[in-house]
Amino acid sequence: MLEASTIPRQDRSLHVLNRLAFGPRPGDLERVDSVGADRWVQQQLHPESIEIPQVFIDQIRTYSTLHMSPVDLFVEYQKPLMQARREAKQAGGDKADLKGATKDERLKERVVMREAVEARLYRAIFGPRQLQEVMTAFWFNHFNIFAGKGLDMVWTGAFEEQAIRPHTMGRFRDLLGATAHHPAMLFYLDNWQNTAPNSPGAKGKFDGINENYARELMELHTLGVNGGYSQQDVIALAHILTGWGLPPGRGGGGGGGGMRRAQTDQQMFPPGLMPRGFGFLFRRRQMAREGQMPARVDPSGFHFDASRHDPGPKYFLGQTIEGAGEHEGEEALDILARSPQTAKHLSFQLAQYFVADNPPPALVHRMSQRYLATDGDIRAVLELMFTSSEFWDPRYYAAKFKTPYEYVVSSVRATAVPVINFRPLYGTIQLLGMPLYGCQTPNGYDMTQEAWLNPDAMMTRLSFATALANGNLPLLNPPFEEEDGASGPSVVSKNGRYKGVNFGGANHVKMDPVDPAAVTSAMGGGLSPNTANAVETAPPQLRAALVLGSPEFMKR
Repeated sequence: MLEASTIPRQDRSLHVLNRLAFGPRPGDLERVDSVGADRWVQQQLHPESIEIPQVFIDQIRTYSTLHMSPVDLFVEYQKPLMQARREAKQAGGDKADLKGATKDERLKERVVMREAVEARLYRAIFGPRQLQEVMTAFWFNHFNIFAGKGLDMVWTGAFEEQAIRPHTMGRFRDLLGATAHHPAMLFYLDNWQNTAPNSPGAKGKFDGINENYARELMELHTLGVNGGYSQQDVIALAHILTGWGLPPGRGGGGGGGGMRRAQTDQQMFPPGLMPRGFGFLFRRRQMAREGQMPARVDPSGFHFDASRHDPGPKYFLGQTIEGAGEHEGEEALDILARSPQTAKHLSFQLAQYFVADNPPPALVHRMSQRYLATDGDIRAVLELMFTSSEFWDPRYYAAKFKTPYEYVVSSVRATAVPVINFRPLYGTIQLLGMPLYGCQTPNGYDMTQEAWLNPDAMMTRLSFATALANGNLPLLNPPFEEEDGASGPSVVSKNGRYKGVNFGGANHVKMDPVDPAAVTSAMGGGLSPNTANAVETAPPQLRAALVLGSPEFMKR
């Protein structure tokens, strides 16, 4: 039942397509109208009920690295590069020799990140389960890792695919646990080095507490910066998480050396039961002398090293956690996931993303209560928000400024152009300052207008809109082949910045210009009189670009 102060019926379908999806494709408005916006929202809340076309499934299967475990990714894509570097150094060559010796392996390594980026864009543009795609992007940003940091170059895609995507609308505790166990997170926030001082396994750089992950786990992932914890809680949580890391190498630490020998061990021992140390025979003999059973190694690459763990009791957030090895971390995650501060922090972020940059406090409070009442059921919290009077309040209609990622994806959706070559799309997103998987800091990208509305960004958006509308983007070119001297930006660079974007090229396949009337229809009209007049009086080749570059299209 609609209330008096609500978004007009004719705008409801566009509203849900802009908020629960990455904007409408041609025909989407009619499809949502036919079932009703409320029912469409319920369908999106249950993505398993939405059929996926076989062609879509087949395309995702082509991104083979998405489905590999971190151990397999390391062995296949990182180990050969490390070996090439080591052999080049041993040969005594200069930097040019080193670069040449590792060229093929570096190009091979880049495939992993390219597949992650293209799979993300393909799903966002063409996927029918749009809310799941929106939530995948939301939660990845919440649990952000930087793909440009070492081993995460090959693990970031797996992190999103295996730790984020399966839990986007499930229980938050499961999502939190999956990210906490994934090697990509443990490496990015340095917990793989976190070692109890004076513990049996402490040596070299694995000798001392590293608070990085513990701090971000509370400040960003759960309680929030004003979540009521102290520095002593950070230290306590760091002690609780000592030993959470990667399979150890020859030095006894968890730098991935264990993964280098994982294949051999997998051949020697039953699946899921490999000796602690991955071939580190001294440790096996020591364990045998001590009468210990070999530790289980998670197929994902997670490893708990009891020899680097602080076994004593800890006082954390007003509670005593008794020494229990790896289980201490699980108990801490339980406490954090069930905290009212976590409920408030997550509810604020969700409402800020889906409703308004400054979300209504009353809505945030009700969402927090729903979170606590349902033991952190994300779907239940979303449902409350999507059925709230605030979500349908006309004051918040088209009030969110699109991020670069949202703008590029929604533009391609609105124009319905086919895409074979995704490089111009992620190059543009990078050019606009939001490279996929390229945010270096753990707080992720800001999702408010203040972060993205500036003159330079608007000029770049208009340039992109013009190229897209006139068919000048090489989206139909053959899929990009990794070449060391290829034009355009890397997917991510060490400093997270672009080096240049080549939208065209002499041999690119020309696309048909976009029909401005079709784009306007896809977004349900909705142009202001000024914009409509500007489009109508502009030269024909600029009309579609003006629609995509209009103030109305910049917002969702």
